[in-house]
Amino acid sequence: MKGRVQRLGIFGGAFDPPHNAHVALINAAVQQLQLDELRVFPTGQAWHKPRQLTYSEDRLAMARLAFSDLPRVVVDDREMRRAGPTYTIDTLHDLQAEFPGASYFLILGADQAALLPQWRQWHEIIQVATISIAGRLESDSNAIGFDISTAPDGRFETLLLPPTSISATDIRQRVSSSKGVAHLVPGGVARYIDHHHLYRAP
Repeated sequence: MKGRVQRLGIFGGAFDPPHNAHVALINAAVQQLQLDELRVFPTGQAWHKPRQLTYSEDRLAMARLAFSDLPRVVVDDREMRRAGPTYTIDTLHDLQAEFPGASYFLILGADQAALLPQWRQWHEIIQVATISIAGRLESDSNAIGFDISTAPDGRFETLLLPPTSISATDIRQRVSSSKGVAHLVPGGVARYIDHHHLYRAP
């Protein structure tokens, strides 16, 4: 399989919880970028998250329920197994060793793309991978939060998706307030949240 992977997508996140907008973004990326495989990486110790994440085991289980049945998608837990803070550049280096000669596509939502200059070794990231951003891609800072002309070696592409207001923060708040989320997350994720009593108020 690895020998046939020429176009590899990379999509990381806390997935706390994974939701329908994540699913839509993954499907769009696979189709629009013509990926041979898309790897989903639930975050381990997230350096940029000010709050404590839900246990890794729960987030990994939910990611598998949400994404494992999607065509060409693999849920990869290596960032959760990595000691210390999780950095995208380290994952890219791992993948370069496993899939030499492949083209890499880093899938980002607009909120993640806006923070890209804060990431460790971000200039190297944009040289290794094409940055594929959900939504409109323009040539100024209004599009992705920074001026791409400052990154002349970078490659940027747009993933076209319908607008959505779904967010993990809203889902956690809804569960805490005893509101339904079955219309916002895949069915298996909704059942997991309920069965394991996640996100409920103390």
